[in-house]
Order: sequence, then C-alpha cells, then structure tokens
Amino acid sequence: MIFRQLFDPVSSTYTYLLGDARSGEAVLIDPVYEHVPRDMALLQELGLRLRATLDTHVHADHVTGAWRLRERCGSQIALAEAAGADGVDRPLRHGDRIAFGTRYLEVRATPGHTNGCLTYLLDDGSMAFTGDSLLIRGCGRTDFQGGSPEQLFASVREQILSLPDSCLLYPAHDYRGITVTSVAEERRFNPRLGGDVDLGDFAGYMNNLNLPHPKQMAVAVPANLRCGKPDNAAPIAETPDWAPLTLRFSGVWEIEPMALLEQAASVQIVDVREAPEFIDRLGHLPDAKLVPLSQLMDRLGEFDRERPVVAVCRSGVRSAQASVLLGKAGFARVANLAGGMLRWKAEGLPVASESV
Repeated sequence: MIFRQLFDPVSSTYTYLLGDARSGEAVLIDPVYEHVPRDMALLQELGLRLRATLDTHVHADHVTGAWRLRERCGSQIALAEAAGADGVDRPLRHGDRIAFGTRYLEVRATPGHTNGCLTYLLDDGSMAFTGDSLLIRGCGRTDFQGGSPEQLFASVREQILSLPDSCLLYPAHDYRGITVTSVAEERRFNPRLGGDVDLGDFAGYMNNLNLPHPKQMAVAVPANLRCGKPDNAAPIAETPDWAPLTLRFSGVWEIEPMALLEQAASVQIVDVREAPEFIDRLGHLPDAKLVPLSQLMDRLGEFDRERPVVAVCRSGVRSAQASVLLGKAGFARVANLAGGMLRWKAEGLPVASESV
C-alpha cells in the first residue's frame, strides 16, 4: 500500500493519502482546499487515481478540498450522514466500508467533538485515522457543533482505544509536529482519556476548557457544510494561463520543451548555469539570458516583472531552485524547463552556442 502524510502549516492539519499500488486507486482523508494542487501533483507523480475524499468531520479551522478535487478528477465526496452537509456523494454510517482497489477503510462513528465525527480503520487493523476525536495526548473540544463530552468519552473508549495495542493512530491535527501515536500509548498516557480517567474526570475537564472559537470558524463551517464549494461556485484556475504548465509535488511549475519553444517570444528565459556551461556542447536556448544561480538574487532588477520567466539549467535541478527564489522574490509567473538543456537537446530543438 502507498501511504503519505501531508501537512498544512496554517491550520496544522494532516492530510492522508492511501493508495492501492496494484489497482492505482487512492483516497484522501481530510484534504485542505489550498493544497489541492499539491495533492493532485502527488497523485499524478505516483500514478494514482483518486476514488474518494473522506473528511473525518465538518472542520472549523480550514476549508476542505473535497469539492475542488471532485471538480478536477471526479472523485466522490464521503462524509458522515449525521453531518447533514450538502453535496455529499456518499453519506457514511457506522460500519460502512470505503474500497480503493483491493484495500478498504472501515467507518467507525466517533461523535463527541462534533455530532458527525468518523474514524477510518484500515482493513488489516494496522492504522486508524481519528480526526479530532482522538489527538496525540489529547482530543478535540466538545463545546460546539453538537459536541458532547459524554459522547466523546464513549466514542474514544469503545471505538478507538478498543483497537489492538499496535494499531497506529493518525490524527487530523497536531500542533507540536508529532506525526503518529498508537492505541497502547494513548490508552496509557493520554491525560484526558487514558489511564484511570473516568467520565466524571473527563467531562469536568472538557466543560472548563474555556477556549476561544477557531479563527476560521465563521468561514470554514459554512463552506464545509457545502463540502468546500465556494459561494459563487466560480470556475477555479488550477494552472497559470500564460502557458501549459505542470505542477510538481515539490511545488515548482514546469513547462515542457515544445511548449516553451512555442511560447519563447512571450517569455523571459534565464539560464542559471555558469558561463562555461552556457557555451559548452549542450549550448543554450536562443535569446536566453545568462544569470548564474549564485548571482540571481543580486540581478533581479534585470527582469521585467510583468512578463513570465522560464528558468533553465543543464538538468532542471538548479533552475528549479531558481524558480523557487524568483517566486519568493515576488515574480508571479515563473516556470522551470522540464529536464533542462539535456531534454531540450534530446528532443532536437534549436540551440545556440555563441557566447553572450
């Protein structure tokens, strides 16, 4: 099985990708709206087809990427029936199974943080995705969205901490950078729900947290009750419109050699190799400007910020770094030449070899 744990630093949300290598089918648990391009790039690079998005609950601190992913790749939206959200393709109940290829996730209802919380258990019992019902050495709050300390205590004890000791638990959030825990650890060390804690202890603790509401709650909850669909449902420009580009999982936009040949007259081409490489056997692109990577940040004034920039090097590695630096410097339309001069030359495209 293919497994990846992804992270949103703004809301400290974990997104989980599970894929069946044999069939190429995959699911995403708790996708984040802003990171859909990242998730799509990873799916493409791993050769996976997204079958469904599974939210553990209606989140209050970020907007789900479920609708946006369905628009892009036709994946189903799965969410607890109890959540009452609009646009759900598959309303989930306790005991349902979500298949992806030869694997599946078992749905366990774990209400208490919200009335529609779910935990997803992998078919072999080796890992479970607990949302906010059980966090690492903690749990989600119970003071809004139909939350209940009594429900959460029963949910965690009966549906999560009853799993085998070795089962790994993956939460929807962690604010300290911890990535995983286990049933045995939480049963022993969770200060709210483990050890000898009883319902009275837990309810007394949860009813006196006095936490402020999440900053994004007023935006996130209504949006997530539409599965992340924007109010105006306007079409989303997933890729820049100035050229056909591909987003890599590294976050760098790439342009294919033939596409660059067609766009060459309308872009600025910067070759970030060293001067001797510019005129070596590979040559360079016609009209390319030589600006070695080590000098790039000191020579930003030589570029027109209103025109797209394409970075080039021998193999695409240094130019990928140049693309990142240009983006951080405020250039909005930047791409890397896929495969660099090696690919350009291999495809028989025109080169120049004279010095600058």
